[in-house]
Amino acid sequence: MTTAHDFSFRSIDGGALPMTQFKGKAVLVVNVASQCGLTPQYEGLEKLWREKRDKGLVVLGVPANDFGAQEPGTENEIKTFCETRFAVDFPMTAKEHVIGAGAHPLYKWVTQELGEGAAPKWNFHKYLFNRDGTIAGTFGSRTEPGDAEMGAAIDEALG
Repeated sequence: MTTAHDFSFRSIDGGALPMTQFKGKAVLVVNVASQCGLTPQYEGLEKLWREKRDKGLVVLGVPANDFGAQEPGTENEIKTFCETRFAVDFPMTAKEHVIGAGAHPLYKWVTQELGEGAAPKWNFHKYLFNRDGTIAGTFGSRTEPGDAEMGAAIDEALG
């Protein structure tokens, strides 16, 4: 059975970022963009990470330029923006495609498992994975990081 742990990203800092390193943790994967109207969600995502990381939650940002060309920068520019504007210290991947033929394999897998309706429609789409790497839920771009329904799903994923 395929799980999120079967996939690997590149880190925004360079090098491999295998999902296996998150075994035993719940992971919220979010495709992010620096020039989007939803960019202030970084603040809520960082808050969520700080509040729940000791309980086993990982927030993983996946910069993507797939929607409105709102993530045009280099990895270094994205990292600097996130750190200086929002004090982001949750892990981030290198820039990826999250839709279409060139989508990262994890995004292709979730869409294959849950159907086209689960594919991101815009920046800040969220996928939640259980500690065993199975899919726990998907939340649209407008779902704020402090959303009660998503918070309940995260708590359930954390067990």
